[in-house]
Amino acid sequence: MINFGSTSTKISVFENTAERLKVSVKHLPEELALYRTVGEQKEFREETVVRTLKEQGFQLEQFQAIASRGGNCRPVPGGIYRINEAMLEDIKSGRYGIHATGVGCEVAFELGKKFRIPALTADPPIADEFCELARFSGKKELPRISSGHVLNQKRTARIVAQMRGTSYEKSNMIVVHLGGGVSVGAHRRGKLIDMNNALDGEGPFSPERTGTIVVEEVIHLCFSGEYTEEEASRYFKGQGGLTSYLGTNNGEEIEKRIVSGDAYAKMVFQAMAYQVSKEIGGMYTVLEGKVDAIALTGGLAHSKCLTEEIKKRTGCLAPVYLVPGENEMVALAESSLRYLTGAEKAREYEEVITC
Repeated sequence: MINFGSTSTKISVFENTAERLKVSVKHLPEELALYRTVGEQKEFREETVVRTLKEQGFQLEQFQAIASRGGNCRPVPGGIYRINEAMLEDIKSGRYGIHATGVGCEVAFELGKKFRIPALTADPPIADEFCELARFSGKKELPRISSGHVLNQKRTARIVAQMRGTSYEKSNMIVVHLGGGVSVGAHRRGKLIDMNNALDGEGPFSPERTGTIVVEEVIHLCFSGEYTEEEASRYFKGQGGLTSYLGTNNGEEIEKRIVSGDAYAKMVFQAMAYQVSKEIGGMYTVLEGKVDAIALTGGLAHSKCLTEEIKKRTGCLAPVYLVPGENEMVALAESSLRYLTGAEKAREYEEVITC
């Protein structure tokens, strides 16, 4: 399993669902500065994967499949997909956004072809199962799109359904991913029918993103002449949220400050929980009040300060479950295993109708 971040290459090896290797290779800024675009990093990233596996005593010939976290392809329903040239063409075009995960899909495809093993992805970040009403933004030319932590959202929903003795396909659930971005999704009987656009900063503020901001304020900042387009994007998507208020995006550091008596840090965390809870309330109405469970996941779900505040505000709506961690590698492994055992068929990208 591979998961490429902007400054890291994460690699995991699974035997069935048991993780035998977990490595995160951090890339120095001077290393990445050698490449003008994310796409140009392909050979560098591929060499990192092959070298790391070899150093850890693994050979690609021994694997039955290779899977990558999904890239920014066109909106398609959730599920398992074979990575193919049509998918890669859409990813590399940049029409649907650019992220290092797209390079991961390209590397998986090349290694799969070389070693004659399936190259897979599952529940890509813009997997789209929205109900029609969720697509209205208030401006006809700017429809709302599905863009968030779909892979972990769906895996978490399956786990909680299992905890409750039922299946994802028979459950109504609100899942909250608390990470660098915050996504709150409404899941109705196996479909993610609505979710804030977490990757572009809609919804609650997060460790790095401002969340929803009044449009007029955004317009004034963008036309102030003080920022380029890239700088304005970073202002809202990299320098917002906890980073803006507290100078750090590290939840553990903030929690330590709260425990040591930092009243302002506590208030900021409470404000984040307040906004997340409001978004949960919104998804409660999307599901017409028929909610079996609320699930909190992602790295910040380890924070008792944050999760207790959310539970305090939303526990009256439905039972709240904690499934902390990003769990994306496990989700890819479980998807790959379902494919290899025949429990779930892989979709062909070019045959799926765009949502």
